[in-house]
Amino acid sequence: MKDQNIVVIGGTSGIGLALCRMLTESGARVFVGSRTAMEAEKLPGAEYFPWDAGQGDMPLDTLPETVQGLVYCPGTIRLRPISRLTDNDFLEDFNINVMGAVRAVRSLLTRMKKSSSGGSVVLFSTVAVQTGMPFHASVASAKGAIEGLTRALSAELAPRIRVNAIAPSLTDTPLAAQLLSSEDKRKAAEERHPMKQVGSAEQMAHTAAYLLDERSGWITGQILHVDGGMSAVRTFR
Repeated sequence: MKDQNIVVIGGTSGIGLALCRMLTESGARVFVGSRTAMEAEKLPGAEYFPWDAGQGDMPLDTLPETVQGLVYCPGTIRLRPISRLTDNDFLEDFNINVMGAVRAVRSLLTRMKKSSSGGSVVLFSTVAVQTGMPFHASVASAKGAIEGLTRALSAELAPRIRVNAIAPSLTDTPLAAQLLSSEDKRKAAEERHPMKQVGSAEQMAHTAAYLLDERSGWITGQILHVDGGMSAVRTFR
């Protein structure tokens, strides 16, 4: 990915930050969009631009005219019984997870089409779309829309632009800090997974980097389940 222009939305913490580190180390030019800069400004080879994905189209004045890759990382974990979820909760989750991704793709589409090598879009879903889990009604609904969006855009934008999504299970990031805030919680989370561990930001970032790379050039319209076996494996002892 050397010398490619990659835009990472939400690249200031967690999976996004781990991905930005990998991309800059590989020689890519990385443009990090987020509400706050946090650690992004410390990354050599990365340029930060402020953007709240929930509030309108992306500002383009500091971005290159040609973009090869887009990764949309922002997400939510609002885990409550449906009796305690309001209409506004569902709308907020949909706005951040889905409409933010739509705005990002729409903003960069013309610039991605200019790339002679084509482009790659990477979105994020969740294991909870394909595997029903209690208290996930709002986030699973929003991420289910991301999976539909992934398939629709992959068909619409082929063959110039590939679109794929990653569906993680619980990953050790600041967004999930409350779910891993004690040794007991972490151990219980690990035991729920066939691989007996929770995911790391680096594992998810490696998958995103692969989907951006030309080595994945025959992959589009796919939902990659990077979830420690949660969605597909049952262990019986």
